[in-house]
This record gives sequence, structure tokens and C-alpha cells, in this order.
Amino acid sequence: MRLGVKDSLGRLLTYAILAAWTVFAFYAVGWIMLASVSTTREIFTNHLLQSGPQWQNYIKAFTTHNLGLYFLNSTYYVSTALIAIILISAPAAYVLSRFEFPGRRLIQSLFISAIGIPGMMLFIPLFVMFLRLKLTGTTFGLILVYVGSSIPFTVFFLTGFFATLPKELEEAARIDGCSDMGAFWRVMLPLAQPGLVTITIFNFIGLWNDYFWALVFASSAERRTLALGLQFLVQSMRYTGDWAGMFASVVIVFLPTFLLYLFLSEKIIAGITAGAVKA
Repeated sequence: MRLGVKDSLGRLLTYAILAAWTVFAFYAVGWIMLASVSTTREIFTNHLLQSGPQWQNYIKAFTTHNLGLYFLNSTYYVSTALIAIILISAPAAYVLSRFEFPGRRLIQSLFISAIGIPGMMLFIPLFVMFLRLKLTGTTFGLILVYVGSSIPFTVFFLTGFFATLPKELEEAARIDGCSDMGAFWRVMLPLAQPGLVTITIFNFIGLWNDYFWALVFASSAERRTLALGLQFLVQSMRYTGDWAGMFASVVIVFLPTFLLYLFLSEKIIAGITAGAVKA
């Protein structure tokens, strides 16, 4: 009886903490969204939307503050990097999960070890190397950094996911005349869709919100990413005082990842739970 009371109290405390955090998160996000369609005066007087929605804040953010260019830059960098990451990591993870060959364990250990290397340690060596290759300040250079920094965790995640898929499907594909890579592209890769969607979302969130890599390798005005452009916008607030435009810019940066998670949360959970148990 006492254990039952303790369990109930513990569960009640957990729900209370989660409820308080949920209310705080909704309040914070809601306030920012309301501030993004209010005037600067209304923001400082805490009378949001007193004069009605100010949708021109978003127009001003895209035009005056150049957020439109930064949005297109981030979209191009991230989408190109995500495609390259999957095309490289998925076959590598499939081979590591399905075939036995000399050095397989060593290669897996190297990928796992690469996950633990802090990105800050790589800034100077990569910058020196890219400087010699004349890739600093180029679009290709930043995409290459995004791909290289994301591959270790992607391979590690997909290796565990491919290990959960039944081998009988590959054997059936080989009986029908498929080669090993044919079975991968036609059978195993479509079945790995939950894992691919999950890791793509994780990579998207990390790359979309990236600041330091873009600051080092794409800091020129015409190549800035959205996160980098937002930082420069915040700095310019000291002189312009357009806080309403700044909150509109924050929403523009935040909204893609929020919508992505909102509509694909079920696939994220399915991908994580499926890859958590090895066959």
C-alpha cells in the first residue's frame, strides 16, 4: 500500500513538472509569435497586437534585412548536404551491418570514435586545409563540412537500423536475380524509410541551426546562412531598434524545424524505437 502511494505521488510530481514545462514552452513560443506581428512600441509596453497584426514585419525581414537571401542559402546548403549524407551513409551502413570482412569492427569503431570528437577541435585544422585548397568562403566548402561532420553519426544510426531488418528479404531478392547492391536499392532502402526520415530530421535540425561552421566557412554577406544572418540582424538592432522585425526573423528561423517535427514526429519515434533493438 505504501509503495502504491509513493508511486502515485512520484507519477503526480512527474506530470506536474511536465505540465509546468509545457505551459512555459507554449507561453514563450506564443509570446514570440505574437511579438513578431506587433509593433516595437507594443513589445516594450507589453500590449501585443493592440493595433492589429503587423504582417509587414515579415516582409521587412525578408527584404530590408535580407532574410530572403539567407533563407535560400540555408535551404540550398542543407538540402544538398542531406542528399549527399544519405547517398554516402546508407550504403556504408548497409555494408557494415550485413557483411563480414577484415577490418569491419575497426571501421565501426572509427565511426563511433568520430562522433565523440568535438567540432571546436576541428575548426583550425579544417580552416588551414580549406585555405590551402581555396575552399574557404565557397558554397562547396560549407556543404563539404556539413556532409563530413554528419556522416559518422548517420552511419552509426543506420547501421543499427539495417541490422533490425529481416535477412530473408535480401535472400528472396537474390533468388529473383538481384545483386547485393540491387537488393539494397530495391528492397532494403525502401524498408529503411523510418530510419532515413528520422536521421534526416536530426541532421536537418543540426545543420539548419548551425552557426559556427557557417561563421568560419561562409561568412561573406552573399553566402550567409539564416542563423548567421539572424546574428548579424541582432547586432544591427543596436542602431535600428526594429525589435518587431527581429522577432519576425526569429520565427522564420524557428518555423521550418518546428513544422518538420510537428508533422513527422510519429516517424521519428518509429525510427528511434526500431533502431534501438538489434537483431
